[in-house]
Amino acid sequence: MKYVIEHMEEGFSEWVILEYSQIIRDIGAANLILTSLPPGTTSADIPQRLLDLGLQWTTKECVELEAGGLDASKVCLLDPAAETDLTPLDKDQFEYFVFGGILGSHPRIDRTGILRKKYGFSGRRLGALQMTTDTAIRTTQKIIEDGVKFEEIGFLDYPEIKYNKYESTEMPFRYVVDEKGDPILPEGMLKLIKNDAEQSIDDLLLE
Repeated sequence: MKYVIEHMEEGFSEWVILEYSQIIRDIGAANLILTSLPPGTTSADIPQRLLDLGLQWTTKECVELEAGGLDASKVCLLDPAAETDLTPLDKDQFEYFVFGGILGSHPRIDRTGILRKKYGFSGRRLGALQMTTDTAIRTTQKIIEDGVKFEEIGFLDYPEIKYNKYESTEMPFRYVVDEKGDPILPEGMLKLIKNDAEQSIDDLLLE
């Protein structure tokens, strides 16, 4: 299975670097492709931490990943507006799972709609609540590769991240939980949130 993120934004915030780094660690660099980077992008524009992890990237759109274009019937667009939820049975139909740059933005921006309208990919939903990009890929991997039904995955919605006895921040996303029931965050994310406690989550996403 190949996981494709249409980057669809300028540059790389620290938040995005941490998310992409965790995705590579989770699924392997060979299975992740970052597409639609701005024309003229070179390796010098890619954070060194991501290059060191083996990030694959291209300025091409996702449909151009194969000579002659991707077979649209083999592409699943993870789309919050889809009417059908992703299930383990979808493993037999799709080879590419495309995330349109919308997951992880707050408030939600329907960038996935660009791909939906432009290419007519089949869409599947991951429940009704917003996820970060790494959570969406983690959820998709559990469903497609591990055969776990969506309703059997443990989630925590809008977890409260505490900095000290008196201060905390509510994260506006749904997260997969670990065996202890704690939300799974990218390595370094908790430190980033705590260090930037004065900033809003919106600022951290875009910085």
